[in-house]
Amino acid sequence: MLGQSSGFVSVVARNRCAAGGGMVDGRDVRLAIAGVGLVGKRHADAMFKTDGVRLVGVADPSDEGRQYAQVQDTRHYETLAELLEGELPDGVILATPTPLHVEQALACVEAGVPALIEKPLADSADAGDALVRRAAERRIPLLVGHHRRYNPLIQRARAVIESGEIGEVRAVQASCWFYKPDGYFDVAPWRKRRGAGPISVNLVHDIDLMRHLCGEILSVQAQASPSLRGYENEDVAAALFRFEGGAIGTISVSDSVVAPWSWEMTSQENPIYPATSESCYLIGGSQGSLSLPDLRMWTHRGARDWWQPISATSLLRNASDPLINQIAHFAEVIRGRAKPLVSGLEGLRTLRVVEAIQRSAETGRWTDVGTSQSRED
Repeated sequence: MLGQSSGFVSVVARNRCAAGGGMVDGRDVRLAIAGVGLVGKRHADAMFKTDGVRLVGVADPSDEGRQYAQVQDTRHYETLAELLEGELPDGVILATPTPLHVEQALACVEAGVPALIEKPLADSADAGDALVRRAAERRIPLLVGHHRRYNPLIQRARAVIESGEIGEVRAVQASCWFYKPDGYFDVAPWRKRRGAGPISVNLVHDIDLMRHLCGEILSVQAQASPSLRGYENEDVAAALFRFEGGAIGTISVSDSVVAPWSWEMTSQENPIYPATSESCYLIGGSQGSLSLPDLRMWTHRGARDWWQPISATSLLRNASDPLINQIAHFAEVIRGRAKPLVSGLEGLRTLRVVEAIQRSAETGRWTDVGTSQSRED
C-alpha cells in the first residue's frame, strides 16, 4: 500500500538524493504550502503546532502570499513549479482553488513529492481518477484534506457504530446550514461560479463523514435551487441516498440560511465559528441512535418499544485539533510509517457521490454513484 511500499521509498530516495538531501528519518519533515488564503494559513498554523515538521516555503502569486512568507520568514515562490524546483520539499499541501488541484498534484507526483490536497480532490471525478491512477503508478502518496476524520469524536463514533452498540444502521440525517457573508464570495470570485456552490465546497465534507461512518453510498436523488444572490451556483440543495448496507440517508445544505445546524457551528473545531449546543448528524440504528457532534447515544431502558422510556448517554472521547492530527499523520505517511487515512482514492469516492448529487439535482432522477478503476496497491 502507499506509504509503506518499497517502491514509494525508492522514488522519494531518488528525488532526495538528486536534491542533495537524505531521508526524513532523524530530521524534521520539510513541508511547503501552495496557496496561503484562509485554508492555507490554517494548515500553516497547524504545522507550527506540530512537532517534527517545518514550513520551508509557500507558493502564492498574490501580494498577500509574498507578505505572508515574509512574516513567517520562509521562502516565497510565484508558482508551485518554482517551489518544487527550488526546494523539493518532503511534502506539499495544496490549498489552492479546486480547478488547480489535479494539475498541481500531478506536478508533485512527477517530482516524487507526496501531496495533501484540500477537498475536493478535483473539479471532476474523471480527472481525479486519472490523478489517483498516476500516483499509484509512481507510488507517491496522495492525501485529501477531509480533516474531520482526524477528530477524536468521529473516531469514537465510528468505533461505537462498528462495535454494533446501536445495532444495524437504518437511517441517517444530516444538516449543513449556515449563512456566508457576501465578502466570502467577493474575496474569491471563483466561489460564485458554477460547480463551486455548497454541494461541492461544503457538502463534500459531510458526505465523506457519512461514508466513513455508515458505509458506501450507492445511489442518490437530489434537488437544488439557484442562488438568490445571482451567482452561477446553487445556494440550497437536498439529497436522498441509499447506502450499501441498506440504510437510507437524507442531507441538506445551504450557505444562505441563518441557522445553527452545521458541523462548523456545532463541533467547535474552529474557533472562528460561534459555538452552539446543537447537533447536525443523526444516525439511527436498530438498537439505538447516535447524535453528533454531541456524541449522545439514545437507547430504551428496557425493551425496544416506543412506549418505553428512552434515555441518552453522553459518550466520552479525547479532544485534540484534527488539523494538527492531520499534519502529524501526513508526516508519518511521508516517513513511511503510516498509510493515508484519507487517501486519494477515498477522496475520489467521496467526489463521485458529490457528482452524483449534482447530476441528480439537474435531472431530478435517481443517479448511481458509479465506481472507479483506480487502485492504491
